[in-house]
Amino acid sequence: MEPSFHPSPLKDFVGAQAAVLRRTAGVVSIVAGLAAPSLLASPAVDAGQDQSLEFFEKKVRPILVNHCYTCHSAETKPAGGLRVDDRNGLIMGGDEGPAVVPGNPDKSLLLARVQRNHAKVMPKEGELLTDTQIADLSQWIKDGATWPRERIPASIGRTSAEYDKLKAEHWAWQPLKAPVVPAVKDTGWARDTIDQFILAKLEENQLSPVGDADKVTLIRRVTYDLTGLPPKPEEVYAFLKDTSDNAFAKVVDRLLQSQQFAEQWGRHWLDVARYGESTGPSRNIPYPHAWKYRDYVLDAVNRDIPYDQFIREQIAGDLLPAESSAERDRLLTATGFLALGVKDVNQRFKVRFTMDNVDEQIDAVTRSILGLTVSCARCHDHKFDPIPVTDYYALAGIFTSTDHCAGVRNKMGGGGLDYYDPAMLVKLASDAPPVPEGDVEKLKAQVAEAKEAWDKIRGTPEGLARGANGQPKQRAFRVKFDRLQGDLLALTDPAARGHAVHGVRDATTVADTEVRIRGEAERLGPTVPRGFLSAFQVPGTEPVNPQQSGRLELAKWLTSANNPLTGRVIVNRVWQSLFGTGIVNTVDNFGINGGQPSHPELLDYLTQEFVREGWSLKKLVRRVVLTRSYQLGVEAPDANREVDPANRLVWRHSPRRLTAEEIRDTLLVTSGQLLPKPEASAAKELRMVEMRDNGAEAASIHRAADKSLSRSVYLPLLRGVTPGNLQAFDPVEQTLVTGQRDATTVPTQALYLLNSPFVRKEALALASKAAGDTARTAGDWVRQIYLLTLGRSPSDVEAARAEQFLADYESTYQAELGNAPVLAQAEGRESSDTSTTDETAAKPPVVPENPDNVDRSDQVVVDEAVVAPDAKTAAWLNLVQALYASAEFRFVR
Repeated sequence: MEPSFHPSPLKDFVGAQAAVLRRTAGVVSIVAGLAAPSLLASPAVDAGQDQSLEFFEKKVRPILVNHCYTCHSAETKPAGGLRVDDRNGLIMGGDEGPAVVPGNPDKSLLLARVQRNHAKVMPKEGELLTDTQIADLSQWIKDGATWPRERIPASIGRTSAEYDKLKAEHWAWQPLKAPVVPAVKDTGWARDTIDQFILAKLEENQLSPVGDADKVTLIRRVTYDLTGLPPKPEEVYAFLKDTSDNAFAKVVDRLLQSQQFAEQWGRHWLDVARYGESTGPSRNIPYPHAWKYRDYVLDAVNRDIPYDQFIREQIAGDLLPAESSAERDRLLTATGFLALGVKDVNQRFKVRFTMDNVDEQIDAVTRSILGLTVSCARCHDHKFDPIPVTDYYALAGIFTSTDHCAGVRNKMGGGGLDYYDPAMLVKLASDAPPVPEGDVEKLKAQVAEAKEAWDKIRGTPEGLARGANGQPKQRAFRVKFDRLQGDLLALTDPAARGHAVHGVRDATTVADTEVRIRGEAERLGPTVPRGFLSAFQVPGTEPVNPQQSGRLELAKWLTSANNPLTGRVIVNRVWQSLFGTGIVNTVDNFGINGGQPSHPELLDYLTQEFVREGWSLKKLVRRVVLTRSYQLGVEAPDANREVDPANRLVWRHSPRRLTAEEIRDTLLVTSGQLLPKPEASAAKELRMVEMRDNGAEAASIHRAADKSLSRSVYLPLLRGVTPGNLQAFDPVEQTLVTGQRDATTVPTQALYLLNSPFVRKEALALASKAAGDTARTAGDWVRQIYLLTLGRSPSDVEAARAEQFLADYESTYQAELGNAPVLAQAEGRESSDTSTTDETAAKPPVVPENPDNVDRSDQVVVDEAVVAPDAKTAAWLNLVQALYASAEFRFVR
């Protein structure tokens, strides 16, 4: 994807343009036509429009240039957030609202502020406007605020023939086909029609599938795939004892009904939805209510909300009917999908901030649901797929007609609560809890006092002097002021009291938008009617309702049974989650540069079955895991590997490495520490202040995540503040749609498993149970630990080796160190040295010196040491940790 571009500096434009405009009555070039058939032709410029443009150039632009540009243009830090050198900047307005309302001078703040009797008359410097100039501005606004548009460059736009060829040739644009189920030679192998498609392709390539997986391997595989957790020992034993024909189906049905299934498969969607709890780069501002969208997703998966409905709710939940206030709140929360993306709140120009957010939403919607890179058409026609720039702006008009209620606003160089905009949150339908008035008045007084102290010391020599912690002394005053402001908001702001969510709503002004030349927000081309992509046909499509944004019609278009991509994409995502690779291996890109389907007929068959079965995710997952194809073993005969090294034809089951969340959650499960229900989310305590990467706010989030015993899906997931216990194992990037994560195997992962205090703490919890149990033998506990960590019993050789290790370790330890406690090495987040030895492992933790007793929580976090109370426990701890560090623990076969 190519980046967007912004206009080059104006330099001396203000003065030069003013001089030119004073000398000429000419009109700048306007759009008279377009250079390519793929772009919509602009309306013909009639005499009335011609006169309006001439009026603007002769009468209005000189006023703006001579009296307004100094403080309100691209070359400045626009005062009040207002730009007057850009039409959309005027219409969007600044901090006080729209400066120009086309056709309505009485509601246009620009006109009000230039009146001589206004309390804050503009311009602040220089001569005030004359009555004639004010009348000209009023007439211009009344006539619709005409603004010249640029001619479309000749380099933009492909011919219809080129696009027709692309549309006709690529498989993804074609309607779903009803494939004939293939005949196979080995008629006894298949258990499902899916198997017949798989076997037919294998036979076509003269390959044979390997044998079935054993029951121990199978229950570990399906339990991890469906719940993200290992099977319990008693579940393994029960499955081994069950010899009925439907034994495995009973396991699958149990897992599908568990809350753990919703947590695992909800996490899959959160990856696709680029879920994050803060704005991300530049100024990292939290989304304190993002967890509500996360919980909506988990609830929807648990209830098996049909996928088409699930999508409609997230795109247009606010426009759907609801039978109760609780249902209305649920639907409003669903639209958080559109609100929780990355936002550059430090962007000084509102129009660019808006168009960047629109681009992010278009990318999220089209990649996640359609598997297309539509955002590549922001600046020019898509270079590979038949997506003209006008298709992009047809979608953009839907989102420019939508308020992006993420609770933040753009502001160059702000701080504290400057970026918080409570008006840009979606109020819930249910009632907000009352607040004691006395508490509010007390906090208001404290805020006023803190502000006075901050104003008094700010910028003074005393304030700028460095304190014992190396930071300016004035910072403590600002921090206190921000904290008290946050406390006051927590009481007075309905949003902070849980009565609002991040989401979207239709904007006050609903309208089509213009093509932005080269993607530059201020360079306006022709207006494009709101609509959808033209690369493929969706019979029965409803046109955009001119009275609404168009999101409702977009949601219906996306989820139509006639849309050839939506069903294919989600079915492919499910296949990828269960087999490691999708039928289309580029799960987020079904375009021309994406992969070809390995089994195109199977993909269409599954998609049609998925739609026929009511878009049920659980039914689809159940059917796939009950196939023989899913239940194959992991053996890899050389002959098969030579023909199909990537296993695209599914002749075996491909092992996969556990995700970061699965590894952390498994450590908590095996140690017996994982809570059955989530703790109160740390994210609920977030305040609307900047999350500095190395600041106290981020440090507090790290500490909360480190201490949490909830599943990883419930950890606070601020962008750029990844919980430390997930970092080593490729956690998802929260900036883009991610249908498939990286799964690396690198030395730092081994170092983490060997040295992390979290790993040793969980190992110690399990070790303490084994060491302290006098009712069971060491052999019993060795078998139990193998079942917990690896999902199987040890072989006789492994059991004997483990018992010998325990005896040798305990004996050696007592001979050398007596029975002193064993300490794990402390680990500071700022340290890059993660190595350890047996000698250093027995030493107390190293804590940084702090003679001044200064709070250094914003500089380094030191983990507590892990103490084994005696030699016996230390032996068990090291056995457990050795199993945690094994490849078998990290991989599912």
